[in-house]
Amino acid sequence: MDCKNVNIIETKRKKSKYKVNAVKDQMIKKIKIKSKVESLRTVENAIDNITGEEGISLDNYGKILVSVLEAVNNAIVHGNKADANKNVDIEIKLNKNDLIVIIKDEGIGFKPEDIPDPTDPENIEAINGRGVFLMSKLADDIRFNKKGNNVTMKFKNIKT
Repeated sequence: MDCKNVNIIETKRKKSKYKVNAVKDQMIKKIKIKSKVESLRTVENAIDNITGEEGISLDNYGKILVSVLEAVNNAIVHGNKADANKNVDIEIKLNKNDLIVIIKDEGIGFKPEDIPDPTDPENIEAINGRGVFLMSKLADDIRFNKKGNNVTMKFKNIKT
């Protein structure tokens, strides 16, 4: 891993104030990477560590990993145009049994509604255009900011 391309900003844990043997209520991890495809490995490692440490089910691990890597890849390639001088910020929040992942790039943004439907017969053989569709099918909730350079995905009941 090229440490020059990665900046893990912080990891915080908050414990419950209501139980004597405190249970983890919230975990927040912030990562900043350079817009290089090689930086995806750092994000994959973070997802691996979080899902392993927090007891996230294997089925949900797969959904989370594919969605997050697709979103970060889109941020690097499409949002920041693979400009290594631009960053992608990833924030991962675990609240009890839900995981929220926010990915933000420095690009000009896009309109998700303008992406052609990859299941439409005329788009079936297209090389690109499946990432947002895939993310929307795997995450329980997906939202883009108005500018289109920030995506928030929520995964519910991930420990069951």
